[in-house]
Amino acid sequence: MQDQLGNIKGSGSFAVPGGTQTSTMSCNAAVSGYFALTATLSKAGGALPQAGTRPAGIITFGILPNLSGTIPAVAYAYQEQHRFGMQGFNDNGPMLTDLGISQTIDNRQLAVMEPDAANTWTPSLSDLDPFYTSGRIMRLIRLDGIPAWASPTGAFEDDTNAPISETYYQNFMARVGTDSAAIREAYFPNQQYDYYQVTWEPQWADSAANFVAMYAAVYKGLHSTDSNAVVMGTTNAFPGNCASQCTQGYLQTYVPLGLGSYIDGVTTHSYYNAGTYPAHPPEQYDTDPNPANVANALDQQLRALRAEMQSFKPNMRLWSTELGISYDAGAAYGPSYPPANQLYGQAAVAIRAHLIILGEGAQVTYFFYGADYPSEIGEGTFFDIVDPQGQYGATNLSPKPEALAMAALTRVIDGTQTLGHLNGLPSMVYGYAFQQLNGGSVITALWTHNNAAWPTSAGTYSATYSTTYALTVDSAGTSGHVTVIDMMGNPSSVAYSNGVVNLTLTESPIYVVSSNVAAMQSNVTAPVGYVGQ
Repeated sequence: MQDQLGNIKGSGSFAVPGGTQTSTMSCNAAVSGYFALTATLSKAGGALPQAGTRPAGIITFGILPNLSGTIPAVAYAYQEQHRFGMQGFNDNGPMLTDLGISQTIDNRQLAVMEPDAANTWTPSLSDLDPFYTSGRIMRLIRLDGIPAWASPTGAFEDDTNAPISETYYQNFMARVGTDSAAIREAYFPNQQYDYYQVTWEPQWADSAANFVAMYAAVYKGLHSTDSNAVVMGTTNAFPGNCASQCTQGYLQTYVPLGLGSYIDGVTTHSYYNAGTYPAHPPEQYDTDPNPANVANALDQQLRALRAEMQSFKPNMRLWSTELGISYDAGAAYGPSYPPANQLYGQAAVAIRAHLIILGEGAQVTYFFYGADYPSEIGEGTFFDIVDPQGQYGATNLSPKPEALAMAALTRVIDGTQTLGHLNGLPSMVYGYAFQQLNGGSVITALWTHNNAAWPTSAGTYSATYSTTYALTVDSAGTSGHVTVIDMMGNPSSVAYSNGVVNLTLTESPIYVVSSNVAAMQSNVTAPVGYVGQ
């Protein structure tokens, strides 16, 4: 039995009678995290077979972290104070609960509700997916998609052209608002607002005026019937530093034409590279000598987006509604792929990226995706152990390290407000501070990244590269202990003196839990326009 770093955590043998048998082993674990079991028959030999997208030689399982005695419980005044959503596990309530997910995307597109003809949908609580009636998982309401009958091209359009009738579209959105308000009243009494995402990675081919007009129709329709509507866009693939594919670029193009009057917040996808792989970590460009390349780092893109938002409507919400990390370019599912090191790299990069997103001022971040699927190799956080190419909606699953690292991340960071990025960090050291709601504990996420130890083309990603960093956690002259939690959610007590704790940082993030808020606030820069949940 090995953990995500390849450390052997246990071994042994047991008798296997002839024929088809089921053997059960017990495991008493003092740690949480991801584990892979390998096994061979002593006489017949041979490794465990490939199962779906999981390679040959292993079976995997996870032990969820229990931080109830480490991270104080938080009282949420409103449901939307939670910070984590996910794509790919809609209707899989137990999995979402295990991962610590509080919201998913629900469809109310015209193309979904009225695919064949106008005026064929009347809002009714019976339309709600029964999964949401428990009220535990909040809805982000998706609106993109124009059916052929409403499209100027006569074919289905997804964020390329405005519908042929803005009046009809506004009327439809008024019905969506009625629907959402009724659902919130019936099932989500602790939710303040209804949240809508208008477009999804738009590839706009219509006129600029029609883009703004479409948003105006959506905004006016929703707000006419849902006084608690929060209308968000434009949800481009990249946060910033480009014109045609970036949320910042779309804001720069369309806000001068009036778009700012028709959005209450901003949604973005947070892909920071043409391919978000372990070989393309979010910090890859931060140390580049060319400033034009530095601007492509994820932290810099998000700062640019936040500044753009602040320039036309201060203090808006920012939600990142998708970011996933696939296997490296050219990968293919197979009996010998992925190796353990690829899985480790995927987990470390994904968790760092989501910490950057939250640390740079997004209130919410969405994981992507549930299980492996065919088109983006390895982008699932779980293996599909039935289909060798993966399948959307798979339910027979086996976890990757990324899944257990996500479960730890949500347990540590959910229920916090972002304080900001640490000031004066050495090159290749990253740190973001958060504070629990209601004036609770400070949680500081830290790691190091070195391109030399993390090749920017597929290779071996170092799990041992490290550097030291002295973090101020208390006032000068004080001593005591802080709790340090590893990437998989395992806590340990570490002493500090003169207000400073000495840490060893690796490419795997750690979390430091401390109590002196003033000491931390004096050493951070808050994201522009961020005002919490």
